[in-house]
Amino acid sequence: MQITKFLHAALLVSDLKQAEYFYGIILGLSKVDRVLKFPGAWYEIGDFQIHLIVADAVSALQNSEKWGRNQHLAFSVADLTVAKEELLAHQYDFQMSASGRLALFVQDPDGNVIELSES
Repeated sequence: MQITKFLHAALLVSDLKQAEYFYGIILGLSKVDRVLKFPGAWYEIGDFQIHLIVADAVSALQNSEKWGRNQHLAFSVADLTVAKEELLAHQYDFQMSASGRLALFVQDPDGNVIELSES
């Protein structure tokens, strides 16, 4: 077997409108125009997609003290200061990376952790 490309990650969400606001407005991801047979939404970053799937129960953080030690998606941002300002302006809490590198961790409305790092 030879894996050649990472295609998508699926995240469970409980409130699609809140999730679409976070991923579409706060993170500024492009929504894929797609008809689904179930509640959800697809977002795209280059060749990579995030599939949001509505579920009744969404699990909480396993490590509430250090968000980066939970399952998470990681995105590169051009300017971490601008990302922090955007999150603060919309009242999203975040944690800076404990390693001291230019990275932060934020949770979507369902507690899914997203890493934003400047690279």
